[in-house]
Amino acid sequence: MNGYLKIDPSRALSGTVELAGAKNAVLVTIASLVLTAGKSLLHNVPVSADVFEMMELLRHLGAVISFDTENHQLYADTTNLYSWRVSSVMMQKTRASILIMGALLARFGKAEIGGLPGGDAIGKRPIDYHLKNLAKMGVSFHHEGDYLCAEVATLQSARLVLEYPSVGATENIIMAATRAQGTTKIINAACEPEVFDFIACLRKMGAKITMQTPATITVEGVDVLHPVEHTIMCDRLEAGSLLIATAATGGEIIIPNASAEVLDVFLLKLEEMGHSITIGENGKGIHLKSTQSPQAVSIKTGPFPGFPTDLQAPMMMLQSIACGSCIIEETVFENRFHHAHELIKMGADIKIEHNKAFVTGVPHLYGTEVVAADIRASTALVIAGLVAHDTTIVHGLSHWKRGYESLEKKLQFLGAKIEVCEDGEENVILHEAKNVEKQVLK
Repeated sequence: MNGYLKIDPSRALSGTVELAGAKNAVLVTIASLVLTAGKSLLHNVPVSADVFEMMELLRHLGAVISFDTENHQLYADTTNLYSWRVSSVMMQKTRASILIMGALLARFGKAEIGGLPGGDAIGKRPIDYHLKNLAKMGVSFHHEGDYLCAEVATLQSARLVLEYPSVGATENIIMAATRAQGTTKIINAACEPEVFDFIACLRKMGAKITMQTPATITVEGVDVLHPVEHTIMCDRLEAGSLLIATAATGGEIIIPNASAEVLDVFLLKLEEMGHSITIGENGKGIHLKSTQSPQAVSIKTGPFPGFPTDLQAPMMMLQSIACGSCIIEETVFENRFHHAHELIKMGADIKIEHNKAFVTGVPHLYGTEVVAADIRASTALVIAGLVAHDTTIVHGLSHWKRGYESLEKKLQFLGAKIEVCEDGEENVILHEAKNVEKQVLK
């Protein structure tokens, strides 16, 4: 998309908003429907570009799938899937497309993947962890032109140790293991809340999955998995973005359906800055009241329950207008500092050394034209525009649309002066896509 976001200086954000479904949970859950043969229903599905891409991927395999965008319900009939081949065009549209491999191997015993998955320019997303461990389950790999072909006669159980707790590898292995003979153990598995939500869905299908400490997931293979009805968890990263936007503008916000327990370290850092955080009963609901003299705090990203790498960019922006200096260390993706250079254009004092950013707060940021290279960079730059002097133009609208369901409307409701500017072609494509969904539902 060639559109952009236009942001003007805004007042302190204030109000109550609800969260959409989690992008990082829904995409793998849609992929997992390949494991079943029948009609499934997902609730609380966010209306984002990546969801539409995953829907198209399943249609490409033979699924009948539709999306009631008003009620956030996705219907999928996977009874007559006939293909295990995913084109390079489909793979390039979203990085979550690689998650189809484990499901296809479990259902067909084969998968043909064209090229590598697309997505953000935030660094390498090696699929070695996926391939090495699937190979230990009996899968053989070879290339035919641009296609990576995987095949297995019978998936075998194994004891698998992940060098790094990769979310995607953990999810792919789990899907394959649900139909493997025997019991598979995944050591050093990813333990993100979105992974647990995905596991909850698989259990409803009939999968036998248990979790043990430390970071071990055990999967006992079954003969068949059944269609499912499941509600996607709320998006903790959208919650973090809204809280940061409110803190940056010196405002106050209540998010009734946010779960504090999936944001513990992040909320701790906001409190260390001086912001007031109140948690509702049973950890449900977050109320933030901003301090007028925020103090800079250092952060280091890491796998859950550490500080989320997906909130590093907006958090860097928040530190750039805080009092004092801090160090932000990125340990997950090596190229996740593109936003820093754009923030510097707006007047931020940031110095990059390898995987560390040294940030010193400044009194003001200044509006200009900037470019977002990934989803979370777009968030950081939009929030910067809310507090900057003069107008800010953020290019890279496609990333914003991939990551959120109309987050700009929630910000507008809270008092932000933000506008989405799309060219005519984009508007026509979006309008046609929604019309297709309505006709399918009818």
